[in-house]
Amino acid sequence: INLFFSPLLVFQITFYEGKNFQGCRYESDRDCLDFHTDLSRCNSIRVENGVWVVYEQPNFAGNMYVLTHGEYPEYHCWMGQNDRVSSCKSIQLIQLFEKGDFSGQMHESAEDCPSVMEKFHLPEIHSCKVLDGAWVFYEHPNFRGKQYFLERGEYSKPTEWGAATPLVQSFRHIAE
Repeated sequence: INLFFSPLLVFQITFYEGKNFQGCRYESDRDCLDFHTDLSRCNSIRVENGVWVVYEQPNFAGNMYVLTHGEYPEYHCWMGQNDRVSSCKSIQLIQLFEKGDFSGQMHESAEDCPSVMEKFHLPEIHSCKVLDGAWVFYEHPNFRGKQYFLERGEYSKPTEWGAATPLVQSFRHIAE
């Protein structure tokens, strides 16, 4: 059990056999190469946390659909062509907060950010949650200056990621 996470992060995506979240279901909180044997068809999906790519075929193949937080009561809602979904992959995601202890305005990102000020209009980052992957914070724009390495977890204040101040002006995802 990862003690950094609240129970809300346990199941991030749920696939349902029937429309409107009915029938058998398959829950996942990580990438899955093939859940077709657990769920022969998929007519509705709930994304509870993160951003996901779902694929019609096993092994991340076939038509793919990017799903954000929310409910998809039937496959037409995610632009699916049929009731077939067999694999899923989470997109690396980080949540940034303008104040400490995960308060104030929250922003999410799944991609590198060369300028926090330009993209989010934030002069500083006071807390963050790394929902998946590993990230590097930089003191200055365009990935320059002092660096801080953040792994999956919750950081309620800058000292928890090793910084003396909340000055973060760019960040990027790195492979684990």
